[in-house]
Amino acid sequence: MLVRLFISGILAAALLLAIDPKLLKDAEAKINEKKFDEAIAMLYAAYKATPKDPILVQALANAHLKYGDAFMYDGTLNATQKYPVAIRQYREALVYDKTNPIAKKNIEKIEAIYRSMGKPVP
Repeated sequence: MLVRLFISGILAAALLLAIDPKLLKDAEAKINEKKFDEAIAMLYAAYKATPKDPILVQALANAHLKYGDAFMYDGTLNATQKYPVAIRQYREALVYDKTNPIAKKNIEKIEAIYRSMGKPVP
């Protein structure tokens, strides 16, 4: 009886930790609509409840990475408009995925651009 209760408890905990696929889908839709702040807010609320969920952690890292990319590669913005936002978002991506090579590479690229312009890196 005790073993059955223990296993039931573990299964219930596993279900609670599982991320709602609809949340991930909705957040991805927001990202595709370039509503990054909304997507990140949705993901972060779930993250606060289940901070160890690897799928959710990766989703947050990817949301910040795509937010950074949206500014980094926006040809309609000048350097003072795009690089501060982009570097901030890439740094946030590293909070959730410390080894993300794209975020690291783009941070290095932006820092090099600032140095080449003789300006302090934000």
